[in-house]
Amino acid sequence: MNIKLTIITTLGAFILNACGTSSPIAYGTKDKSVYPTQACINKLSRGTDLRGPQVDKIVVYKGKRKMYAYAGGNLLYTFSISLGKNGDKGNKIQAGDYRTPEGSYTIVRKKCDNRLYKSLMISYPNAEDRARAAKRGVRPGGYITIHGQPKWNADGHGDSYTLSKDWTEGCMAVPNRAMDKLWRAVENGVKIDIHA
Repeated sequence: MNIKLTIITTLGAFILNACGTSSPIAYGTKDKSVYPTQACINKLSRGTDLRGPQVDKIVVYKGKRKMYAYAGGNLLYTFSISLGKNGDKGNKIQAGDYRTPEGSYTIVRKKCDNRLYKSLMISYPNAEDRARAAKRGVRPGGYITIHGQPKWNADGHGDSYTLSKDWTEGCMAVPNRAMDKLWRAVENGVKIDIHA
């Protein structure tokens, strides 16, 4: 086995199957490491992380695996993303379907995440999502976020691997450097539109 294949196989064993949960990682192993969150929580409570150009709209195109962040109609950032494991199978229908939702939402909370670095929670499910789920007699699910990377990829050395896979339970995963930019530029209430 060559070194490149060994590295990819090893990285694959650590891809999280979660959106901020403690779910097992692929291949039955668990990543017991955590990000230290206290410093992040302290900064968040003081509001000292919000600085720089302020994003007022985020647009996601699932098919392109791209996220665009705007300020005053001007594009500030473009990020590559990973989706839910079934992200290419259409709109989220119910809890546990591993799909990333489509629709208009807002950012409702910042969270210092001990497994996936930092996260921005979106307002899924909205009224339309709840009505669609109720019509089918299922729960719509929730806790959909934009989040960073698992601890093993904290420095970004595995970004090319994680961004080549859809591995979340429905969230949108970005590199930690991208998460830092969003963290500094996004307030609660920012609109996010997610398209197919």
